[in-house]
Amino acid sequence: MPVVTLEKLVALQRNAEDVRNICILAHVDHGKTSLTDALIATNGIISPKLAGKIRYLDSRPDEQLRGITMESSAISLCFSMARRSAPGAEPVQKDYLINLIDSPGHVDFSSEVSTASRLCDGAVVLVDAVEGVCSQTVTVLRQTWIEHIKPILVINKIDRLITELKMSPEEAFMHLNKIIEQVNAVLGSFFQGERMEEDLQWREKVEERVAAAAAKEQEKSQQSTIDAANGVDSEAAASTNADFEERDDEDIYFAPEKNNVIFSSAIDGWAFTVRQFASLYEKKIGIKRSVLEQVLWGDFYLDPKTKRVLSSKHLKGRALKPMFVQLVLDNIWAVYTATTGGDKGKGDPTMLEKITKSLSITIPPHILRSRDPRALLTTVFAAWLPLSTALLVSVIEQLPAPPSAQASRLPTLIDTSPGASHVHTSVREAMTSFKTSADAPVVAFVSKMVSVPASELPQNKRRGGGTVTAEEAREMARKKRAEITKAQATESGDMSNGLNGITDALNGINIGDREITNRTTMEQPEDPEHLIGFARLYSGTLTVGDSVYVLPPKFSPANPHASPEPQKVTVTALYLLMGRGLESLTSVPAGVVFGIGGLEGHILKSGTLCSQLEGSVNLAGVSMGSQPIVRVALEPVNPSDLNKMITGLRLLEQSDPCAQYEVLESGEHVILTAGELHLERCLKDLRERFARCEIQAGEPIVPYRETIVSSTEMAAPKNKDLPRGTVIGVTTSKQMTVRLRVRPLPPLVTAFLEKNTAAIRRLYAERKAEEQSHAEINGQVEDMTEMEGSGQEGAVDSNLLSSADFKRAVLAAFAENKEDQDVWSDVVDNITAFGPRRIGPNLLIDNTPSKLCRRFLQVSQDTVSKPDTETMSSASTLAPEALSDKISYAFQLATAQGPLCHEPVQGIAVFLEEVTVAPPSDEDSSNRDNLGRLTGEVIKTVRDSIRQGFLDWSPRLLLAMYSCEIQASTEALGPTYATLSRRYGRILSESFKEGTPFFTITSLLPLAFSFGFSDEIRKRTSGAASPQLLFAGFELLDEDPFWVPKTVEELEDLGEYGDRENVAKGHMDKVRARKGLLVVGRKARDAEKQKTLKR
Repeated sequence: MPVVTLEKLVALQRNAEDVRNICILAHVDHGKTSLTDALIATNGIISPKLAGKIRYLDSRPDEQLRGITMESSAISLCFSMARRSAPGAEPVQKDYLINLIDSPGHVDFSSEVSTASRLCDGAVVLVDAVEGVCSQTVTVLRQTWIEHIKPILVINKIDRLITELKMSPEEAFMHLNKIIEQVNAVLGSFFQGERMEEDLQWREKVEERVAAAAAKEQEKSQQSTIDAANGVDSEAAASTNADFEERDDEDIYFAPEKNNVIFSSAIDGWAFTVRQFASLYEKKIGIKRSVLEQVLWGDFYLDPKTKRVLSSKHLKGRALKPMFVQLVLDNIWAVYTATTGGDKGKGDPTMLEKITKSLSITIPPHILRSRDPRALLTTVFAAWLPLSTALLVSVIEQLPAPPSAQASRLPTLIDTSPGASHVHTSVREAMTSFKTSADAPVVAFVSKMVSVPASELPQNKRRGGGTVTAEEAREMARKKRAEITKAQATESGDMSNGLNGITDALNGINIGDREITNRTTMEQPEDPEHLIGFARLYSGTLTVGDSVYVLPPKFSPANPHASPEPQKVTVTALYLLMGRGLESLTSVPAGVVFGIGGLEGHILKSGTLCSQLEGSVNLAGVSMGSQPIVRVALEPVNPSDLNKMITGLRLLEQSDPCAQYEVLESGEHVILTAGELHLERCLKDLRERFARCEIQAGEPIVPYRETIVSSTEMAAPKNKDLPRGTVIGVTTSKQMTVRLRVRPLPPLVTAFLEKNTAAIRRLYAERKAEEQSHAEINGQVEDMTEMEGSGQEGAVDSNLLSSADFKRAVLAAFAENKEDQDVWSDVVDNITAFGPRRIGPNLLIDNTPSKLCRRFLQVSQDTVSKPDTETMSSASTLAPEALSDKISYAFQLATAQGPLCHEPVQGIAVFLEEVTVAPPSDEDSSNRDNLGRLTGEVIKTVRDSIRQGFLDWSPRLLLAMYSCEIQASTEALGPTYATLSRRYGRILSESFKEGTPFFTITSLLPLAFSFGFSDEIRKRTSGAASPQLLFAGFELLDEDPFWVPKTVEELEDLGEYGDRENVAKGHMDKVRARKGLLVVGRKARDAEKQKTLKR
């Protein structure tokens, strides 16, 4: 294959219509990287014989060792094809630039898929012909749907149907048909969900218009209210119906006749589309290619006598094969039989000769003499159905170029960005119209930061591509020997001996000399890591030396100068991404995926680059497929390496899209990762690249949640005179008394609050902005404490619920609760705060007669009354209103650390019923002194009171759960079930995949018992089962950690000490021991009987 030069790739970037930005997405081990190898071989980067074996884009040693991709890698390829400008014109050779991104398929690295898909305009989705649609296949299809990128389907590993499953062509045809139906069913579910949401929004608009029109008509005429309302009702409904249009979903599905489905075997190097075989049989059968494309796939048959295409109705009992089987699959099966032998195990030279003659293929003699049948197989297919041709032609014809893709994708992307209404018209038009002129605004999105060693940067590499010739190697060795000789002669002081001294020194050199080796090793400088931005340019042209603004994910164009104000940085370098290497560029036009230098320290994970600040757009809304859930505390083996480790952790956090680094209150340095494999990769990178020191990891820190339920086994209330959960707390100085009641929230309300934390965060941000503006108007600008989590206002989605919609949704959630409706009827208007971190699924409700706390959903009224609160606190008598913020802060503390094991609380409501403040006993003390002294007492008293009310109910722990999907053969089912039950897993479903020997098992597995699960299940099933673990939220463990036998039946069954395992108490004690809290254990009984004596 000819080698494509860098100059040619750079020249192709200038013609945007000939550029395609694609990513390859699939489940793990479905053949993405092997498929990419075949494409890379077309540019002469690797040998075609090594395609599928070398896995060129898996540049990490652990990727090669495990055989899976862990980081998305990009490479630019050139593809030439002959195209006709008109149907009768002569074909003209045309070059295209393919910017290809290979992404991981493992669930732990779903964040890499998210970052790759945002930069691309099209996607190649691979599905294993044997395994079919798997969990990550659904995930990547959803990602293409969310990002509005057009996909094409590749059904890979069809050779396994022949060699492993021993299917006949008819069986394979039915199996492939089912796979396409499964993929289309997934896409159909996405479309149906979107249409249902649009229909709901349309109905709400209809109701709003009808209500508004009826109210307006009622104002005009009070006498004809009923008739006018009815008339307007129908009119408004009719006008709204005209606005609603049904969308056709035909264009979203995959169909081979549309040429958006490719059948391939990446390991054998072949692929084809229906159009290719239609072109082959056009002259032979005498049917036009356009007609053949429509009937070659499906329930159509070819009459061998008349050469006419028949449908199933006109078969008249004849046993004909479908056209796809007869014209396509039979021929592919014949090639396998002639070369590898198929079921016979030995090839057929006679059949092979017939095939090569009919296809006009010439096989080199040395391959014919070869004893390797796969060499024959790959040679025949490489000449007949080369993989790169089928795939790249489909990519060029089916997937859009950057100008057309941005025109369709970016309006939705901009409209859903933060502060979309404040985006300047010139920026919007430059992005959607694909302006590349020098005066057009520059807008680029950096999806992630990639860490590259300094030695691999183009400016630090050799000009010749890093290859050293034999002469250069000898010259380098001679110079090195001369340097060592001179150094030794200088040290010995024998410089006057001339040639004799040099000869003696050379004779004394030993290549394996330990001293010289150590000296050379010590002189080698460290290879520092540099962060390169992985970016896509949407408009304008970016040149080295340009200055652009770096917009963080929290930026909003509505308030562009808000703190922290975006910084202006200078672009120090631009790179062409070539897989394992980088090539320097001077400028980059719009529509290109590239690397950018100079952003280190300015972008944490992702961000937007814009040439202007006012009216810019924030594109940093990438939805990560998996959230970091596995936490591990780290410490260096040598304490003096602590600063190295901290620096390495910060570098790791920037270079990994999903990893997070935080320091706990205890001083522990903790890293959060998406899973066990992700953690292993992060630790390897930390030790070898970023920190360069020995680091030891502690036991994984498993997250839990605490909650309360109302059960029949609850003990009697601690205070019989008060309702359950009611506590009266008194401060140490007896100056304040608070009465509150803790109740469990209805499950529907808790689930709603968990799903809408982003909406709560935005409502807090709006409330804070109103308070600040009101304080400025009154000249009372305060030094307000930054609310934790409230700084995300720029990162919110414009599709989030507004304040009114949020209030209606909460009311609806409470209305669905059928129990204790009188308790929850009017709580929404009295909601004061959410917790923990002010966005959690717990409520603080103000039921005091004077309503001393601010209302969360009535911000405007409360902000007006705020100065009155300050006035009252400065009066001679301390008012309870002055303590409202202290009570709210105590609520945050109590919900952040529950009473069981100091884990976050969820699903409780705290009703604040009464707050009384007694006058101070000391007459000389001022009100300000009383408030300062009371602050700590109030916070402690309210926090402890909430915890006491919590324990008055039946406490429960919620376990973090993994959704586990396992594909296993029949022989591996027994060991799989045994491993799951040993780790407290729960089977949800088991389904048999028709046409395959595999079962798909879906289960839930506690995170606390998941560590080492993948390795164990592979060992016990000899590699026949491989699990995919995805965080599925928290699940209630319905067991009281404080349960002890009390009734007569329990004492009879379990004894006085309750000798059954309390799983909840085991979890609680383990967490308390890790945090250094008091663990109440069982005292030793009959100690002398517990000894095992030999005699």
